Amino acid sequence: MPLIVVSLGILLLFFLIVFFRLNAFIAFILVTIGIGIGQGMPLDTIVKSIETGIGNTLGFLILILGLGAMLGKLVAESGAAQQITNGLIRIFGVNNTKVAVMLTGFIVGITMFYSVGFVILVPLVFTVATSTGLSLIGVGLPMLAALSVTHGFLPPHPAPSALSVMFNADLGKTLIYGIILAIPAILISGPLLTRFLPKVEAKPLKEFMASKTFDSLELPSLTNSLLTALLPVLLIGFATIISSLLNADSFSYRLINFIGNPVIALLLSLLIGTYTLGIARGNSVEGIMKIYATAVSGITMVLLIISGAGALKQILIDSGVSQYIGGLLEITSLSPLVIGWFIATMIRFSVGSATVAGLTTAGIVLPLLKTTDVSPELMVLAIGSGSLMLSHVNDSGFWLFKEYFNLTVKETLSTWTIMETTIGISGLLGVLFLNQFI
Repeated sequence: MPLIVVSLGILLLFFLIVFFRLNAFIAFILVTIGIGIGQGMPLDTIVKSIETGIGNTLGFLILILGLGAMLGKLVAESGAAQQITNGLIRIFGVNNTKVAVMLTGFIVGITMFYSVGFVILVPLVFTVATSTGLSLIGVGLPMLAALSVTHGFLPPHPAPSALSVMFNADLGKTLIYGIILAIPAILISGPLLTRFLPKVEAKPLKEFMASKTFDSLELPSLTNSLLTALLPVLLIGFATIISSLLNADSFSYRLINFIGNPVIALLLSLLIGTYTLGIARGNSVEGIMKIYATAVSGITMVLLIISGAGALKQILIDSGVSQYIGGLLEITSLSPLVIGWFIATMIRFSVGSATVAGLTTAGIVLPLLKTTDVSPELMVLAIGSGSLMLSHVNDSGFWLFKEYFNLTVKETLSTWTIMETTIGISGLLGVLFLNQFI
């Protein structure tokens, strides 16, 4: 009975989002209530379970996503993103423009939400490709592959951060493992893949060309831009590595862990960026705060969707569904990592949203972490890989790519969908490889 209830719940979630075009947050709450009733939970207990799930999920993530959104917006609005693109092309040369743009997508994408990074960087890609005479698809796909990988693998992005919270995974380790997996995944699904894709001629509309480009004198230095954009990663990674070498009872250990805490690392990075990319370059504090306010307003719905997924996870636990499904999944000989990846893939294919796919899968496979010795960090990355698979017409990213590059649906399927699927498969293979050593 529990399996039937949760299956009907996920099916209902699919219909509400895809066919009825209902907001994902509302759909999550309705499905959560439905599963609770189907499992015979008292109505007041259902409400308390929803409140607990939302509170436990958002308590930490509001800080992570809020600060991350502000820093990403600052990097974009200050011209740092454009400077990183220009600087890397100068360093690598025009012949290696693909590599330079790919690195830009990875560096900027670490703190910038996918849709924001897409809208900011794709017009710059068009400008670069046009000026160098290179193929738009050949230049654009490596950059978008990098953006997708950061979106699916790395905190402080919504799904990896939320999954880390739900699985009690170490964010620092998740970030380090994610970067290790990201490098081959990007290289395979970006520069390598574009050599074998069918020739597609993109003809972007003039409206999608870079509308705001900075004069070279208006741009921050490349060093300033790179250090500010990468500072959260450097702080978190440094703390994770150094703390493993220190005595857990020492003051140095506590201090390093404090600085490397994702919230503190992002806060420090934002404060430093406020000066280096803002005040030091003549911008007023009031103007910078307006940038931050705009950034936070843009993540409100993301936070609501994540909170809805947290409510669903909690109802699955409180109603006993998770334990029941966990018992069934233990019977199979498949690796829990493969199971998590497969479930995320199926939900991604059905619903479209990578974030929804990842968070929905978390509630289903959570019992596997309690009954097996699988690494929670690797489970985050396995589900993140599955959540990027098989992007098609029910995914907003599919349509962003299609419209910006002015392609047909068939052309988009033969380029974008294959690229996303390659990332998902590469990610899973990388997770299974790391699992042999962790």
